[in-house]
Amino acid sequence: MFRRVAIIGGGAAAATLLGELLERQPAQPLHLDWYTGAAGMPARGVAYGTPSDRHLLNVRAASMSMFAGKPRGFLDFVQRDDPAIAGTDFLPRRRYGDYLESEVARALKQGKSLGHDVNIIPVAIDALVPENDGITLIHGDESHHADAAVLALGALPPPPLGGVSDAALDSGRYVVDPWPLLAGAIDISPPPRKVVLIGLGLTAVDVVLELAAQWPQTEFIAVSRHGLLPEAHLHKAAAPTDDSAELIAAMREAPEIHRWLHLLREACAQETDWRPVIDSLRPHTAGLWHELPLEQRARFMRHARWAWERARHRMPPQVREAIAALERSGQLQRQCGRVRSVHLVDETLQLTLDHAGETRTLNADLVIQTVGLDTDVRRTRHRLVRQLQTNAHITADPLGLGAQADGAGRLRHGGGSWPHLFAIGSLLRGRLWESTAMPEIRQQARNLADHLLGD
Repeated sequence: MFRRVAIIGGGAAAATLLGELLERQPAQPLHLDWYTGAAGMPARGVAYGTPSDRHLLNVRAASMSMFAGKPRGFLDFVQRDDPAIAGTDFLPRRRYGDYLESEVARALKQGKSLGHDVNIIPVAIDALVPENDGITLIHGDESHHADAAVLALGALPPPPLGGVSDAALDSGRYVVDPWPLLAGAIDISPPPRKVVLIGLGLTAVDVVLELAAQWPQTEFIAVSRHGLLPEAHLHKAAAPTDDSAELIAAMREAPEIHRWLHLLREACAQETDWRPVIDSLRPHTAGLWHELPLEQRARFMRHARWAWERARHRMPPQVREAIAALERSGQLQRQCGRVRSVHLVDETLQLTLDHAGETRTLNADLVIQTVGLDTDVRRTRHRLVRQLQTNAHITADPLGLGAQADGAGRLRHGGGSWPHLFAIGSLLRGRLWESTAMPEIRQQARNLADHLLGD
């Protein structure tokens, strides 16, 4: 059992692990240090810190409990204020942030009654030194010791895309991280006439919905390789006609991407809608991913990832309707193309795009990078992760999907796995693939709490 545990990160994954640990009654009280970072609201993180009602959960309310052992947690929380809310509803993410904060407050109160000692420390850890008897944590001129440390960092800060010039970045007209802009931390005035978004995933959807409302006269152009939006959920939840056991077995017999795509197309063709088939894979995704050889994973990343992401991470139907309305009005346009460069030319940003063997340029007053989650520890600007990578305390996933880890979430280095250094959430994407949404996070938190408190 680890008695003194440091949790590093201020988002939902860290809050869920804290809650799991404080729910338990181990033989001896725990000492928990929660390093939440210097910015943001503990528990909410970036995902649930948005105040906008336009930003909805893309999972139905009934599936968003914080704890694996309390499946109705979130639904019970929101129904106390509004009994008319249904489990199939897609609710604002800010309401989920309210729920996370409420659960953390409850867990802290219960933990205190059980004799646990919890310190919430609003600083960012600068460096970690894994040792045989624990972990040394360093922030500023201070250092502390813990029996174990857990990295619950969420998405890493996005780097600029290749080909973006220094002049474009220095101009303030190229926004690498859209969330400070949406939060009002970046002032853009007067409103730009033309905005180009690079990327067409769920991040782009959030950005364009919010900014189109703030800047009704602005033209938005969203660019991606295929020019396709995420798919939308059905208005009503649906289940496959069977448990997809035959499909899963067939996929495990032939761990090869081309074969898997063929099997999925066949399975979808036998259903009235393809979505339940994709959803039925979710409990098995980590196991299937683990069985894929590295070269097949790389092939998936090159050729099939974009299609999987569109089908797997879907928009609520009301969000799809709002985006369709912006397209009908002409305020939003979609274009196909791969961005090769962005330069500042006479106070305007000029993008060079390739598509179908042709090159063209596109001018904009503002460019916003909306390519989504970044987990590549090899090129990150995150101070702690960069220190761990530079000092060979962690080993990067070869495909840029976080850091290598064993089945218990212990981070790997050149000589094996650290016995005292763990990760939860997005850093484990290379191990689990599905590792960023609450249904997966809460199970990881439960398993990791069992491990930390075990003999």
